[in-house]
Amino acid sequence: MTTTQRTAEPTASVQYAEVNGVNLYYEAHGAGGPMILLHGGLGSGEMFGPILPTLADGHQVILVDLQGHGRTADVDRPLDITLMADDVAALIDHLGLEKPDVVGFSLGGGVALQVAIRHPEKVGRLVSASANIRRSAIYPEMLQQQGQVSGAAAEFMKDTPMYELYQRVAPRPEDFPRLLDKIGEAMAKDFDYTEQVRGLQVPTLVVAADADMAPPSHFVEVFNLLDGGLRDGGWAGEGRPKGGHALAILPGLTHYDLVDSPLFAAVTLAFLDQES
Repeated sequence: MTTTQRTAEPTASVQYAEVNGVNLYYEAHGAGGPMILLHGGLGSGEMFGPILPTLADGHQVILVDLQGHGRTADVDRPLDITLMADDVAALIDHLGLEKPDVVGFSLGGGVALQVAIRHPEKVGRLVSASANIRRSAIYPEMLQQQGQVSGAAAEFMKDTPMYELYQRVAPRPEDFPRLLDKIGEAMAKDFDYTEQVRGLQVPTLVVAADADMAPPSHFVEVFNLLDGGLRDGGWAGEGRPKGGHALAILPGLTHYDLVDSPLFAAVTLAFLDQES
């Protein structure tokens, strides 16, 4: 394991951890209760830049670049959120963390959910943002767009922030078409995590934009699976979900700007910092 310091972020500890055959890149920012922070597809931990100072004020935020993303090179296995969740669980062990909170957005939200499903004993609280638990919940026009994602689209993405980021930081910039192929294959697979979510043992905040990739009703459905939204909450909160779960639909946002929003930071911290 090596440690370097970025000149642009002198307080950030920048390191790699060998987990499950992946040389996983991560950065640690701030001090306090640990929070694992997981980015969206075709992004990296850098996508949390606008809200990172807020999150790291009172927490040790560990930004992870997931398999094949950012500064973490790809390996010979599919892009599967269950495998990436096992990577995060192994990182928690590698760092010797005691039940950190896990926060994820989009792809990272799905990975975060799987960390809590597969390794509940390793997680304190969970925030899963803009992560669908059924493929069929995604708007049909979005499914059609996802079906067009493949390495063949790399040439058309050269003016996008995703391409620019990958070319700037990836260990092998030439792997961008391969990443698109793997993302496309992953998005084409059907999935339904209803039963796994129903059994979640970790206090969970479900977050979505009010104009997200799936309708708000889908995220209410997830909240229902967690015993939420089924009755009046009561004067003293006695009717709230038994597992300590919560729901936040954030106004005026979309799937593409939620991660930049002070509202996302605010609801995340409010949930993580409340008394158990």
